[in-house]
Amino acid sequence: MELNNLKSKGNLKLNKMRKSKFITPGNFRKKILSFLLLLFLTFHSICAQVEGPISKGQLQLNAGLGFSGWGVPVYIGLDYGLHPDITIGGELSNRNYKEAFFGSDYNHSITGISSNFNYHFNRLLNISSNLDIYAGLNLGFYIWNTSFGYQGSGSSGLGLGAQIGGRYYFNNNWGINLELGGANTTSGYKIGASYRF
Repeated sequence: MELNNLKSKGNLKLNKMRKSKFITPGNFRKKILSFLLLLFLTFHSICAQVEGPISKGQLQLNAGLGFSGWGVPVYIGLDYGLHPDITIGGELSNRNYKEAFFGSDYNHSITGISSNFNYHFNRLLNISSNLDIYAGLNLGFYIWNTSFGYQGSGSSGLGLGAQIGGRYYFNNNWGINLELGGANTTSGYKIGASYRF
């Protein structure tokens, strides 16, 4: 008999819950969908107010110096805006350094050709367009030329690396750039100037 009383009390509670306007499955879905729509519209309006650092189809020229264990690279590159948050680009670099090896001095020259893919965090983090914070991957090929008699001349093959960096734009066109890269021969710091066309 107690079991029947418990079942009837349970059914009574369940019936009350089913009649409640707040907990019904239909209302619950409507409230969740309304909340998600409101969240999306709020996020969209915030993102619409913040511009990316490079517009879709815009070009940006980069040039400067680097610091690494293999000399001081001089680089020039070009970025293309695929999307306000995404750029692809190419870079050409050259560095020279001297090495003492078994009592002889050897001069080395490293020429690099690389491509990069970067995600720019401005719209995601609601950062103004005069500051550009980015991170991405690069794929490069490097050729070593050395003095006569040195055993180490050659090429790197393809090397995959990563970078993180930032730019500060003084006006609509000119900015300075600082980048940290790793995992290939571009490892080290780069500092330079950027020009948006």
